[in-house]
Amino acid sequence: MTVTSYFLPDSLPEAIGLLEAHGPTLLVMAGGTVAMPLINEGLSLPERVMGLRRAGLDVIERRDGEVRIGATVTLTRLLEQEAIPLLREAAGRTGAWSVRNMATVGGNLFTPPPGGDVAVALLALDATVEIAGPSGTREVALSDFHTGFLTTVLGDAELVTGVRVPTPTGSTAFHKFGRKHANTPSVVSVAVRLDRERDTGRVTDVRIALGAVGPHPIRARRAERLLAGAVPDPGTIAAAAGAAAEDCEPFDDGVASAWYRRRMVRLFVGRTLEQALGSVEGGA
Repeated sequence: MTVTSYFLPDSLPEAIGLLEAHGPTLLVMAGGTVAMPLINEGLSLPERVMGLRRAGLDVIERRDGEVRIGATVTLTRLLEQEAIPLLREAAGRTGAWSVRNMATVGGNLFTPPPGGDVAVALLALDATVEIAGPSGTREVALSDFHTGFLTTVLGDAELVTGVRVPTPTGSTAFHKFGRKHANTPSVVSVAVRLDRERDTGRVTDVRIALGAVGPHPIRARRAERLLAGAVPDPGTIAAAAGAAAEDCEPFDDGVASAWYRRRMVRLFVGRTLEQALGSVEGGA
């Protein structure tokens, strides 16, 4: 069966109304970089599709110490903003320019692993997801947004309208490891945000987010606890990297085995922490 109806709403209320009317049979699509290949190959056969390009969700705003990014903002546009370097780095490592010109920030939250590198950076930045539906709007921490593989907290007829990202303090770092240098799916991606006391070097706040080693982007919470309150040294970094490797949920696919992914988590969490710590020291 092929697509019989394509909707292109001109506003958010119109989009929500269409989703409410057609329910789960309506495929919601922004950039289409994941959905269209599945449709073209006959792996996904939706009857009805709704595009969000005209729904007014493509705005980036800076206010009150945070950046609000609309759901249909493309990854190419993320490369143009300077307030949050971690997002620029993650966006620049995602796909080729043709993909970045189409792929959206909102869509990246729904990209199955080993994709979703921007979502990993957003998780490390304590982003908040903005959601709208027939009953109004609500906000959910990105750390609570995913409930499993390709499942989220979204209710009936709800849409992600954007994300809010606090402007980070301290230092951030991002590493993506793939089989090729560029345009490659992740074996693992790691995003770190870290704050330290200037005088003592003690870690006061830290986030470590991992991609391609779980059902969705995940926090390495035990590794974070090992670092919080510590003055990092090689032993502490190694312990945190080991905890992240032990606690992740890697899988086998055509890119890498679960065994290899776990080994690379240990390596790249260590490297990313060292980079973040070096940036803090360099800026002190």
